[in-house]
Amino acid sequence: MTGALRNGLAWAVRSRPGPTPELDPRERRLIHAELWIVFGITLGLSGLRSALSLLQSLLRGPLSDQQVALNAPAAVNQYIDLALQIAFAGQLIGWGALGVYLLVRAGLTLRDIGLDRTRPWRDGALAAGLAALIGIPGLALYLIAHALGLALTVQPSTLGDTWWRIPALILSAAGNAWAEEVLLTGYLLSRLRTLGWSENRSILLSAVIRGCYHLYQGAGGGVGNLVMGLVFGRVWQRTNRLWALVGAHTLLDVIAFVGYALLKGAVAWLP
Repeated sequence: MTGALRNGLAWAVRSRPGPTPELDPRERRLIHAELWIVFGITLGLSGLRSALSLLQSLLRGPLSDQQVALNAPAAVNQYIDLALQIAFAGQLIGWGALGVYLLVRAGLTLRDIGLDRTRPWRDGALAAGLAALIGIPGLALYLIAHALGLALTVQPSTLGDTWWRIPALILSAAGNAWAEEVLLTGYLLSRLRTLGWSENRSILLSAVIRGCYHLYQGAGGGVGNLVMGLVFGRVWQRTNRLWALVGAHTLLDVIAFVGYALLKGAVAWLP
């Protein structure tokens, strides 16, 4: 564990939540319906499409012979392409905002889920530690899975060398991080806590959804993100700092997206 991560956990550790108040049957049904609706139109539906994409890839042949692009051109005209890249990121930001809105409507505050701005430096330290903890083993897992034929060749960016490529990749990274961490960590774990789910059961479900959401990358991507979900979920349960998770995820994706765009063809070990 890195020093930054140890320091981040040291200042942020809190006690386990106490027992939640008993919900009346109608409120419980409404929360269940809310969860199905939210994930039915956001990451849950995307996870189903991702699993079907993996099945289709398996039917085509060896996974290591196939490629998947995470940030690909969406139009021939570069300015229409830029507008579409911004729109895609805006959709992700909207998904996360929906989760925050529903939690606030349910009576929680931004501070309750760790989206207040009272501890920026400590959140940053924890984010940097988590990014290192997840990123280095994650890259190794991907390279091993690819070598074993369990992962597609992931191309974090196939965008052309335009003036807006790097800003668009950074925006995409932030959008992905915001949507996933708000919905899969802050929102889902908070609602499951209200329903009386145990902490372990809650993070397992969150991690499974996260893993399914990345199955289009192959088994390696699914397993790697499942582990990331378990770690991030537990850190949030102990620290209640969602900004730290959003920051860590953004750092991971920025390094992956921008690093790939700059290093592709320049290093031999990059598939």
